[in-house]
Amino acid sequence: MASFGSLKSVIFDKEERKQQYQAHIRGLNAYDRHKKFLNDYAGFYGEQRSTHTKLPVKTDQDTIREGYRFILSEEDEMDQSWEQRLVKRYHDKLFKEYCIADMSQYKSGKIGLRWRTEKEVISGKGQFICGNRHCDKRDGLASYEVNFSYFEAGENKQALVKLVTCERCAEKLNYKKRKEKEQSAKREKEEHKRKRERVSSDDDTDNEHKQSKERRKGKKASTSARDHKAEDDETFDEFLEGMFP
Repeated sequence: MASFGSLKSVIFDKEERKQQYQAHIRGLNAYDRHKKFLNDYAGFYGEQRSTHTKLPVKTDQDTIREGYRFILSEEDEMDQSWEQRLVKRYHDKLFKEYCIADMSQYKSGKIGLRWRTEKEVISGKGQFICGNRHCDKRDGLASYEVNFSYFEAGENKQALVKLVTCERCAEKLNYKKRKEKEQSAKREKEEHKRKRERVSSDDDTDNEHKQSKERRKGKKASTSARDHKAEDDETFDEFLEGMFP
């Protein structure tokens, strides 16, 4: 049985290593931290190869079939150091946190999604590099949440995953939605124009009808006045008869 002094020493050493590890990773940028975590994961969990080793090219089907799971016993988990738990948590999130997109048919609204291969995870493709499979830009990246439908282990599944793209590829991602919005706005504008033209046409018709009515009314009024004048003239003639020989 280990003595209290030796246990204390072990605890002190673990805490010191933890603090040194924390100090080191605080000084790294995100991508360098990513590389360190994956290298440490390989070291901690007994992978047969370094992450710097060139990996074989895998097809999308290979990726879907691959599990990327490491089953640890309860005893193993209890013996894990803080550093081991950290890199394992990071590693476990990687494979189904980000996806890769095929945007070759983006104009028709067809964008294919798939999980990343191990090689892509290690290189940072889709995380620190644009997730469009045909783009390698690293600047101006933004993350979008997309609904990913896929088939795994005999089941149809859906998951909200992140797709990281550069500005240019983000336009491709939103191309169909933007076009639909533009077309909808165009239709509304044309419909509004047609309504205005109909209102204007109705107003013109009403004005013509009104003017015609007023002309008829004026004509009637004028005729009535002439008729009334003619009566008066006849009356005058009656009284003025013989006065102008």
